[in-house]
Amino acid sequence: MSEQSSATLHLNAGGSLQGHVRVPGDKSISHRALLFGAIAEGKTRIEGLLPAEDPLSTAACLRSMGVEVSEIRAGEPVLVQGVGLDGFQEPGDVLDCGNSGTTMRLMLGLLAGRSERHFVLTGDSSLRGRPMRRVAEPLSQMGATIHGRKGGNFAPLAVLGQRLHGATIHTPVASAQVKSALLLAALTAEGATTVIEPAQSRDHSERMLRAFGAQLEVSGPERTVVTVTPGASLRGQTVVVPGDISSAAFWLVAGAITPGADLTVENVGLNPSRTGILEVLEQMGARITVLNERDVAGEPVGDLRVTHGPLKAFSIDGDIIPRLVDEIPVLAVAACHAEGISTIRGAEELRVKETDRLAVMARQLGAMGARIEEFEDGMAITGVTPLKGSAVDSETDHRVAMSLAVAALSATGDTSLARPGAAAVSYPNFWDDLARLRC
Repeated sequence: MSEQSSATLHLNAGGSLQGHVRVPGDKSISHRALLFGAIAEGKTRIEGLLPAEDPLSTAACLRSMGVEVSEIRAGEPVLVQGVGLDGFQEPGDVLDCGNSGTTMRLMLGLLAGRSERHFVLTGDSSLRGRPMRRVAEPLSQMGATIHGRKGGNFAPLAVLGQRLHGATIHTPVASAQVKSALLLAALTAEGATTVIEPAQSRDHSERMLRAFGAQLEVSGPERTVVTVTPGASLRGQTVVVPGDISSAAFWLVAGAITPGADLTVENVGLNPSRTGILEVLEQMGARITVLNERDVAGEPVGDLRVTHGPLKAFSIDGDIIPRLVDEIPVLAVAACHAEGISTIRGAEELRVKETDRLAVMARQLGAMGARIEEFEDGMAITGVTPLKGSAVDSETDHRVAMSLAVAALSATGDTSLARPGAAAVSYPNFWDDLARLRC
């Protein structure tokens, strides 16, 4: 790998991958540790927090509302001095969520019940084009008042804080962001709130809220019914953030498709609501071994070893999609190397991420010679399809940037990747790790 610039990165063809790598802290857990620490009483210490752009946006918004958050540096613990459930100050300026949909959506739930305080949330051009009614509408069932462009669907969004009431809310999609926003709003509502999802989404909020002292019950055949009873005070905690399995997924696929590869990804969070990627790779016949399984602060953790081997096609749909939605771009890369036709359905959620990831991956992998049929809710990928080096573009999406880097590893001929810096949103050291592991 050479010739990196702010605009284009040249990725050399050939070689393999060997060694150990430790991926950044889980982005979902990092956001929640900051937010829950802010509304707790006392100090919260966060070890392993992801020092990337999205969590930095969450920390900046909290500081704007009077929360003390220590400087976020790689390898150093972060301290949050909580202000309690109703201690946020009304900010003197607009809250900038950057490119972080998690920041904006969870903030909506966090701020909706702050009586007699007014907040305005905005973000970069990408975030201002991402739908927010999916959060604002269910919050309105609790009495929230949220205004924005296009009927409250797009930022900038104005939140008029007021007393909320408990409700039973059926969410239209299985989304951890929607669910978490409602759970945060429920903490200060009058009466209990029950959130019912159509399928289980990642459950980091439930696990962490319990650890902080919230009165919360999870029930239902698929663990999709969550009830919060307000009144309990949250207490500051020590939170140890495991490695993000969404970031580990790039190395797992890279190791599985690159001849001669032998990689071990250390300290990866193995929360069952996030391990859909492992189930699909197992379905494909990928050679992955879980080592050193353990429990850290309520979250299962382990090391993952992957070696190269033949793959077969997969088919995914339905309830598994929320458990691997962020990994679908790199799974599309894996599918190009699998014998048969892989199908992804029920993934229309990908069209409203940082980019329309279905369209972007079909377009960019297509430029490398992939055979992809795009559907409204997914795609079909025909393998084994030899990929060829080409000029590709992250289109400013971090997961697209890293997925295309994985695709370039086994392509014939060199690849040039435009806008590689997008990877910093979730994995600031990705390009350094890639250079170190190549052999």
